[in-house]
Amino acid sequence: MSYFTEDYTAFFKELAGNNHKDWFHQHKKRYEASVKNPFQAFVGRLIEEIARYDKALHIEAKDCILRINRDIRFSKDKSPYNLHCTAFVSYGGRKDKSIPGIFLRFSPEMVGIMGGCFAPSKEQLHKIRTAIGSDVKGFRALIENKDFVKDFGEIRGEKIKRIPKEFQAAFEKEPLIANKQFYFMSEREPELITREDLLEEMMGYWQKMRPLNNFLINAIQS
Repeated sequence: MSYFTEDYTAFFKELAGNNHKDWFHQHKKRYEASVKNPFQAFVGRLIEEIARYDKALHIEAKDCILRINRDIRFSKDKSPYNLHCTAFVSYGGRKDKSIPGIFLRFSPEMVGIMGGCFAPSKEQLHKIRTAIGSDVKGFRALIENKDFVKDFGEIRGEKIKRIPKEFQAAFEKEPLIANKQFYFMSEREPELITREDLLEEMMGYWQKMRPLNNFLINAIQS
């Protein structure tokens, strides 16, 4: 089934040229009908489908979806609204992006699909590096899996310049030990948003990222 109409992307295209509170409030009912409610329904359905495979996932759509309002406190751009919808479906939802899950961004330009560990704490990062160092071969098998590489390419993240002594030997075998984040992403055409197989497509990405996400979850929860 289709969760979205063409007005989903049309709304954001118009908002881009009218990004102020007066216009938004004049079109609030349209926003709710074409954007907010369909996106919440889709995320809720995605959660239900993931929970068929992951019984530990107990979260609601409202706990995963980020607000359309931008945080403009420290930004030069004072536009009040984002031009996309985003959701972080994981055990921690939008409040804890350190827990791997599937992160979605639906915009008029693209469908963004991301996974991995975006913002690990110092303790979690130490645990991830320890897990990688303890099983470099297993970690390599996950990130070099042909389906993973086809859809996500490579692991991304900022890198530290000085490797702690305890990880220097592991770093020689696995350079990703230097990463401060461990995330990956894919982009699809925006036309996917209105397609009837949207849910199936997103579940396909979730299945392909699941082994690496589980490796990272097991590491940070050890």
